[in-house]
Amino acid sequence: MAWRIDEAVTRGEIDNTVEGRTTGRIWLAGRDSPLVLSLDGDCWRDLAGTRLLFENPEPKQGNDGDSLDLNQSGVIGDMTASRKSKVRIGGEDGALYDDDGKDAACEWRNVLYLEWFSEINGRVVLESWNYHLTIFPHEWQMDEDAEEAQKLANLNAMRDFMSQVIQRRTPDDEEPEDIGELDEYAWEERLKESDRLTDAYQEVLEKYMEDADSERKEAFVMGWDGLLDALAEREEAGEQEPPYGEDGRKFEERHLFQEDEQDDDGFDPLESDDEDDTHPLQARAQELALRAMDLVRRDEGPGTPSYKLISSLLQVSGKLAGALNGRGSGYEPETGFVLAVLKRCLNWLNDAVGACQELIALEKDPDHRAALEHLRSSAFEIRDSVVELRRELK
Repeated sequence: MAWRIDEAVTRGEIDNTVEGRTTGRIWLAGRDSPLVLSLDGDCWRDLAGTRLLFENPEPKQGNDGDSLDLNQSGVIGDMTASRKSKVRIGGEDGALYDDDGKDAACEWRNVLYLEWFSEINGRVVLESWNYHLTIFPHEWQMDEDAEEAQKLANLNAMRDFMSQVIQRRTPDDEEPEDIGELDEYAWEERLKESDRLTDAYQEVLEKYMEDADSERKEAFVMGWDGLLDALAEREEAGEQEPPYGEDGRKFEERHLFQEDEQDDDGFDPLESDDEDDTHPLQARAQELALRAMDLVRRDEGPGTPSYKLISSLLQVSGKLAGALNGRGSGYEPETGFVLAVLKRCLNWLNDAVGACQELIALEKDPDHRAALEHLRSSAFEIRDSVVELRRELK
């Protein structure tokens, strides 16, 4: 998805003094040569026609910055130093909670937001409120109509990018409605499609959730033309409620697939004897995730072993719940669907074991290290159980 480099930036400059063309250079921590921007399009009115210098008072080297190509040619996205955003000010370094464990206070501030679509790397975003900025006098002025036209072009660029991410099917690619029960590999493709859609929508929400016209922009960028039509009809009818279905979800946010019912009077390895319809394997996975959350710090950021351990185990617990729980209430997923989910759980368990191994190597306290080693053993046991369940289902 998007490359986010705001923490890794040491300093940079953006130049939009030539109308229709935006250039720049951005230096990143740990890299000698700067990223070189060569973009079609203009900034928003506050930066259009001028040069911007910015400096990060507390740069940190990051994985995204290390991997970006130096050549950042492409199309401009939203570039402005006056984007309004909520900033947490009560916690240290923008933390969610302050030192007393209470919610950190928030306030609206102008945020530097630099976005572009690189031909090599895709979408790149720099967003920060604490940079030191220097804006030079304007060499040309952008009027309101020109700014609206540029914002519309940016919206279309975001839609084009998301179309590539989602890999939405064309009408010629659509499967016939009555295709019978799917096998594991067909379900795996559908799950991948669902993952792409979920990741894309999460990124779109993150960008537009505070926008006054968020619903319409989200629908347009995601390519949900049916939702756009419903929003237009609602507006014409003077309705205030958003177009939701009976299940409480937007029409285009519903699950990409439905589970067919099965009839099987023989042995079923998915069967659970628990009164609450919780499968034993899922219960063990959930207990393991909770144990991990007690053992490691939960405020570690993405890319750290602690974050990877907890997020991987939560994925396993959540996916097993969707695939294995609730048979007593009439929920009977296709075998191919369950096999595909179990295969994914194996990958997350491998990630969890690897992260746990990293934490063990770093841990100096013998008691804590022993607890982590026991956690790793439990992850191996659940992995063996998943393998056995897959064997029985096949």
